[in-house]
Amino acid sequence: MRVVVQRVREAEVTVEDASVGSIGAGLVALVGIARGDGEREAAWMARKVAELRVFEDEGGRLQQSVCEVGGAVLAVSQFTLLADCRKGRRPSFDLAMTAAEAAPCFERFVAALRACGLTVATGRFGAHMLVRLVNDGPLTVIIDSPTRA
Repeated sequence: MRVVVQRVREAEVTVEDASVGSIGAGLVALVGIARGDGEREAAWMARKVAELRVFEDEGGRLQQSVCEVGGAVLAVSQFTLLADCRKGRRPSFDLAMTAAEAAPCFERFVAALRACGLTVATGRFGAHMLVRLVNDGPLTVIIDSPTRA
């Protein structure tokens, strides 16, 4: 599993000109699910995102998590994060889990975030989405699950 996390002041995802999910301050999590990922990876990644210290404390140091600052998470499934671009000019998506298998894994990830006490909005799995965000910092990190490292 690979997740790109961006600290945001606000974010929204729309499908066919209709808002399907939005948050104020918090994190956008773009989620790529690889073949072989399962409940263990989803739970590990949710904990990692929830506990990631990417918000400043009173001294300006990155010491607080999204939970500690009362932020929210906008989770968006994005299989293209697993693209292999090493050969040719067209990305290969062979490492990505099929949509039928990835949808329940993505839902487990979202449920695990909610179990951490977070407010979580999502896009619409498999839809063409427009994601609008105000990146705060900018601060962007990429997290690979231990099975990908």
